[in-house]
Order: sequence, then C-alpha cells, then structure tokens
Amino acid sequence: MPIQTKEAEALEKYLQKKLESNCLKVVLPKRIGQPVELCVQNGKTSESIGTVYRDEDEGEVSYAISLTILEEDLE
Repeated sequence: MPIQTKEAEALEKYLQKKLESNCLKVVLPKRIGQPVELCVQNGKTSESIGTVYRDEDEGEVSYAISLTILEEDLE
C-alpha cells in the first residue's frame, strides 16, 4: 500500500521535530508508481535528498528513508 496523505503529514511532522528542522518536507508523487521524496525546502526552492519507503509486516507499519548524497556535493 502506498503512503497516504495523512501518513505523509504525520511522518513530516515527526521528522521535523526529531531532526529539529522545519525545512524537511515529505512530498507525495504526482503520478502513481513514482517514489515519495524527502526534500529540504529553502524558500521557494526544494531539493530532494532521499526517498521514503513504507513497509507493512504482520499488521505493523514502518518507514525507511534512503538518503542520496552525491560525491560532488561533499566538496
């Protein structure tokens, strides 16, 4: 089951509180089959920093985030 709007909102609120940053946004895809993105918002611009996955096993739901860091961004 894909991440629903209410889940995305709750996850975004949790991450903002836990990581102490209101710049973090969980962005649902515009088209079915596309990934849910974790973004950092700076003013009007938004940069994707990773992908959010939902897993359900025996009725328990968990979320995993895969961060993408390009080597060129480290310099």
